[in-house]
Amino acid sequence: MRLICLIPALLLLAASPETKPTLADALNAADQRPTPAPRADIGLFHLARAPEQGVLTLGILPPYTKRLVIDGREVRFAPDGRFVVGFGRDYASSTLITAFLTDGRNISERIPVLPHHWDISILPGLAHHAQPDAEFQARRPAELAAINAARQMATDAQGWRQHFIWPAHGRVSDLFGSQRVYGTEPGAPHAGVDVAVPSGTPVYAPAEGVVILTADHPFTLEGNLLMLDHGMGVNSAFLHLSKIGVKLGDHVQQGQLLGYSGQTGRATGPHLHWAIKWNDERIDPMSLTGPMR
Repeated sequence: MRLICLIPALLLLAASPETKPTLADALNAADQRPTPAPRADIGLFHLARAPEQGVLTLGILPPYTKRLVIDGREVRFAPDGRFVVGFGRDYASSTLITAFLTDGRNISERIPVLPHHWDISILPGLAHHAQPDAEFQARRPAELAAINAARQMATDAQGWRQHFIWPAHGRVSDLFGSQRVYGTEPGAPHAGVDVAVPSGTPVYAPAEGVVILTADHPFTLEGNLLMLDHGMGVNSAFLHLSKIGVKLGDHVQQGQLLGYSGQTGRATGPHLHWAIKWNDERIDPMSLTGPMR
């Protein structure tokens, strides 16, 4: 098994405090090395960080790659050879990355995916009551269809290359991946991160993106829902908003105002729920931003 070619952490630590390098910066620095001619033993995808459950990472393909397959799925990549790959909450213990070259050969590397210890709460004395009512059952199929259709949109957004920022600042009230077990019945894992902020708190774009969904009415669960595509299969969803301030198709820059937090949909209090997906994999937003500062 080949070793992963990770960007040395010491390079990041040595940076001046005024300039915080991003994953893309680290990849650009690594890409200054001479590009070798294609050989059967290239086998290094220059991942910016070790694969781990809940994590998104950038990589660089071997030269002359014409097709990329990760765990049997076709994956898009940029003309400069950059790509992004994400590992969901319960991802398997390894990933197989294969690059198909223009000369007919292919390069494969199986890389371990590190486990993550999620916050699990056992509630032995409580029953899980989650039976949907008639209104929910009637409305939910159309809502899910709209969400899934939005996630199929491919745009030219380049936010996937950026270091993400927090869309709102406040107390993190619920972590990605946390889960309650009611007696012996597990509830659904938390699919995003919750930031407890008052209704009307500004919500900003965590990275460049294109607006792919603006709910014209509150959804049953998500309330006023806004979704951004960041490119290469990476998208953000912002739930429970009190007001949406952008339009479908708008191209927004990192830090641009998107709307305001609220308590619409199924929410026990005012907060922002921020969720990220890469294709079908749910990603921990905090893995892209770091802790709240």
